[in-house]
Amino acid sequence: MILLITTALLAYALVSWFASEKSPFRLLDTPNERSLHENPVPKTGGLALLIALYTGWLLLLSTSTVPMAFVPVFFAALLVAGISFFDDLVELSPLIRVTVHALAAAILLYSDFSLHDSLAGQLFTFISIIWMLNLYNFMDGMDGFAGGMTLSGFGFIGLAGFIQGDYFFALLSWTVAAASVGFLFKNYPPARIFMGDAGSATLGFLAAACSLWGVRSEIFDLWFPLLVFSPFVVDATVTLLKRAWRREKVWQAHREHFYQRLALTGWGHKKTVHYEYFLMLAVGTSSIVMLYWKEAVIIGLGFWVLIYLLLVYKADKFCKI
Repeated sequence: MILLITTALLAYALVSWFASEKSPFRLLDTPNERSLHENPVPKTGGLALLIALYTGWLLLLSTSTVPMAFVPVFFAALLVAGISFFDDLVELSPLIRVTVHALAAAILLYSDFSLHDSLAGQLFTFISIIWMLNLYNFMDGMDGFAGGMTLSGFGFIGLAGFIQGDYFFALLSWTVAAASVGFLFKNYPPARIFMGDAGSATLGFLAAACSLWGVRSEIFDLWFPLLVFSPFVVDATVTLLKRAWRREKVWQAHREHFYQRLALTGWGHKKTVHYEYFLMLAVGTSSIVMLYWKEAVIIGLGFWVLIYLLLVYKADKFCKI
């Protein structure tokens, strides 16, 4: 508990400092065609969050036996954070970013994080890591959204680790959630600071890495993290497929994600993010229930497939943007 409180307080202190006008880390996010905000906002909140997170992890390492799986996660995430922060500073070529992302994914594969040892399994895992990293970045476009998904997602996969008796994995995940709590104090609508690519890309990578870690360690099956992070996974994936179907340039910035369209249709940041929080809590809670009650997994997953189909249909009908 002391570890988690310390991480959250440090994140809050650093985010507050980085958001102030006197901060040497005050790098502004100027609105563009994809943005939902209208005025420049500092975008170094993710850097503050990561400093607090890594401080919390170092405290954890000093009190626990460290599994070998932690080492590649620790250093590969640093690699993603570094290239993403440089991208925040100077807007790097997409090729450079993708190359470093691929290297980070390869580190996990080399460290036995693959879902299956076959070539097909390794390829699927590699693509999944890259996709999770980028979709987190795509979904970081509304006040309090990515921070909320981080708190909920890592909170629930940490709870699964605790239930299954893997306390290091639980604390590892909960430290990420704790750092997001400190960040949310300044990112909740109306946001005073954003997390930027350094935060969103790194958290997306960690979501993939911790999900794979949990699956390979038999803490949970693959459906569990997919359902826990489904508010991000479904929106980003469905939007990409729809744009590809219409033969649009899927790599270009846009405002067609469901959360963007809801916010633009009149709900605004706060109402939209509150509904998203409810969805995150609902999928996370049902995931924990199904972890206990395995006979209900098929029924539960079928229920959420129907719910998401209904939500996609309703959102398309409601949003004209």
